[in-house]
This record gives sequence, structure tokens and C-alpha cells, in this order.
Amino acid sequence: MNTNPSNIMALTSNTSNKKETVCIFGTGDFGRVLGCKMIQSGYSVVFGSRQAQTSSLIPKDAEVLSHAEAAQKAAIIIIAIPRQYYNFLTPLAEILHGKVLVDVSNNLKLNQYSQSNAEYLAQLIPGAKVVKAFNTVSAWALQSGPLDASQQVFVCGDDKKAKQIVMDIVRALGLTPLDQGSLLAAQEIENYPLQLFPMWKFPIFLSLGLTAFFFFYSLTRDVIYPYVYENKDFSFFIAISIPNRICPIVALILLALVYLPGVLAAIIQLYRGTKYSRFPDWLDKWMLCRKQLGLVALAFAFLHVLYTLIIPIRYYVRWRMNSGVLSQALNNRTDPFINTYGWLNDSYLALGILGFFLFVLLGITSLPSVSNSVNWREFRFVQSKLGYLTLILCTAHTLVYGGKQFLNVSSYRWYLPNAYMLSLIVPCIVLVVKFVLVFPCLDKPLTQIRQGWERNPRYSEQSNHIINKSAV
Repeated sequence: MNTNPSNIMALTSNTSNKKETVCIFGTGDFGRVLGCKMIQSGYSVVFGSRQAQTSSLIPKDAEVLSHAEAAQKAAIIIIAIPRQYYNFLTPLAEILHGKVLVDVSNNLKLNQYSQSNAEYLAQLIPGAKVVKAFNTVSAWALQSGPLDASQQVFVCGDDKKAKQIVMDIVRALGLTPLDQGSLLAAQEIENYPLQLFPMWKFPIFLSLGLTAFFFFYSLTRDVIYPYVYENKDFSFFIAISIPNRICPIVALILLALVYLPGVLAAIIQLYRGTKYSRFPDWLDKWMLCRKQLGLVALAFAFLHVLYTLIIPIRYYVRWRMNSGVLSQALNNRTDPFINTYGWLNDSYLALGILGFFLFVLLGITSLPSVSNSVNWREFRFVQSKLGYLTLILCTAHTLVYGGKQFLNVSSYRWYLPNAYMLSLIVPCIVLVVKFVLVFPCLDKPLTQIRQGWERNPRYSEQSNHIINKSAV
């Protein structure tokens, strides 16, 4: 164990079984759990506290000293206290000179300060080597172990050797360090734990909006209209029938929205004649959340399958079947079997089963454990080729289900078409435009553009000049 003053300690990464002493400023939940994990990993830990008294909460193999005494015993000091208490470090500036200070703090809201906590710490102790780390890992996650929580730890700092030392500690704890670059990345790292599903907001809000719209739309057509004009109470449709109508509609629209930005990007590239020009911000953000859109769509498809499975046991369905049988018996007649209807019904079900199977396959291949085991070409084949096939099957499933209703005037209640008719608008647009883009006269130049060819190099130069000028 190295107990010499840390001012003369060499900042080298650990290359032997004997691990260095680490000092932790702060005896709160995170500091205590981190100290315990480090002791289990073979490090000697000394806590720096305002009250240098051993507590039952402190790991028994750790030493508790004053801040000044603890700082002199280690070259690596973890600052596990909130930013508002950093001022006590100023009198310790001489002792902390040349040491590695690991800032693990977080804020209460996004961009709470104009300067990140790590940069503020580096400014407060200019002679120290500040590294940002561990702020994305909670005390509970450390205590539960990497198998029950995320293993990724973002690390950033201006000193490469100091950053390497901290990354070695992260690995020793069974976690995975991710080098995020210089200390300028600290602000982004500190904002990360405060973001609530950043890539899921648009898909979730969009799906909720579509669900609300089609719920009130179906409620108007299937419950309110019969009550007003036919004096029939179908309010029980709200429990099963309407949700089972909404789920496939939202799933199909979201699936089409997964592939619509790719189609729009292809049109933009063909129009500009280059790939070296940025897409609009809204299209960039849309393309980044396509995976989340697809998974939300898959969730709605699963709900549709579950709702469909319980249809035979519904009272309303059993009542209608029994009424139909009794009606035929009382009237001494038998409804003939129509082969065309048999084909349509079986085709509708078959298309739905195949579409759902490929839908699930797309969801499975989007999982990191699966996508990391295939190469880019295989992943692109599944997500693009099979993805469009899934969209075709699901769209055909909907068309076969009620394509004839388009020409049936009685299906338009209050001049409102059936809800599933609206669900076909976006998928059909995507498939038609994609079909046009497959033509050789468009596909060939698009492929050349994506391989680096430019129709008008001046356009890309002007665009890059505008982008660089705006960035400055």
C-alpha cells in the first residue's frame, strides 16, 4: 500500500496485482457503496470526511480521516459530494495539486449551470487532473452488480494518463468504460442521467396521439352513431372492439413511419445530387428514432394479437353465433358456403400471421445482443428488405380484411370512412414511392450518389460553406 504524499506519486495505470489507495470525499450512499465495491476489487480505500469518526455504515476495511489527511494518502480522489459544497476544496488546493480528481456529481435539472460540474472543479483546483466518471451509475446499480444494471460508465477528461487510470478502476469494478473525449463532454454526460427516454419521446407521444385520435374516431362511428340513429347501445365496444381496432391501425401507421424517412431522404438526395449535404434537423431526428418507432409498433401489434385471441370467448360474439344458428333452424334454411369468402378470410388471416412473424423478427434483430452478432449487410437485409416485406404483408392484410368497404356507401357513417381505411394512407404512400424509386432510372443514380458521386459538386461546396459559417 502506498502511503507516501501523493504530490510525488507517478500517475500510472495499474499493471500489477497490488492496487493503489483511493480516497473518497463524501460518506453518502454513493460514496459508501463505491468504496465497498472498490475494497472488494482489491483497492485500499480511505474516506475523507468532516468528522473523522468510523461509522457502522462505512465499510469496515476502510479508513476514515479528515479531508487533508485522506488526500495525502492517495493520488486518486473521488469527489462524491454535491457541487454546492466544492468550496471546501479551495484550502486543499496545494495538497490536491497533481492528483486525479474524479467528479461523480449530478445536477437536479438539465443545464442547471452554464458550466459543467467537472469543469467548475477543474477551474477551482487548476493544478489537479479532473476526470468525469461514475455519474451515470446509481448507488443501487453498484450494489446490485453489473448483471442487474447498465455496465456502461462514461468517462471524459483532458489528461490521458489520468483518464486511463480511472478507466482501469471502472474495469476492475466489472463495468465498461466509454471514453467520451475531453472534459468538454462533461456537460453532456451530466445531462444524460436527467433525460427521460430521450429517443422514445417522439414515438411514445406520437403513438399516444394516434391512439387518442382513433379512439374518439371509432367511438363516434361505432358507438355514438348507432345510439343516435338506431337507438342501439354498443357502449361495451369500448372494452374490446375499439381497442382491437386501434392497435392494428396504430401498429401499421408506425411501421410505415419507420420507412417513410428513408424514402424522403432518398428523394432529397436525388434532388440535390449529392450525399454530402445535411438533411433537415427534423428528418435527422426522425431517422434516429426509427428503431424506437418500430418497437412501439410491435407492442401495438402484440396487443392486437392478444385481443384477437379472446374474440371467440366474448359474450357478444357467442350471442351472435347462437342467434345465427337459431335463426337458420327456425327458418329451416342453411346459409351456403361461399368459396370466395373462404379464400378471402383465410388469405386475410395468413397475411396477418406472416406479417406478425416478420414483425417479431424485425424486433428481435434490433436487440443489441442480436444485432452485434451479424454483419452490416445481414442487418440491413433484415431491417430493409424484410422490413418492406413486412409492411407489404401488413398492408395487404388490412386491404383484404375490408377492401370492398371502400365502395360500400353504408360504411360511411356521418361521411366518415372506417378507421382502418385511414390507416392505409401512409403505408400505401410509402410503398408506392418506394416502388417508383426501385426503377433503374432512379435507383442507379441514387446508388451512385450514395457511393460518393455528385451531380453538381458546387452545390455541396456551397452547402458545406453555409454549414461551416453557421457553426462559426
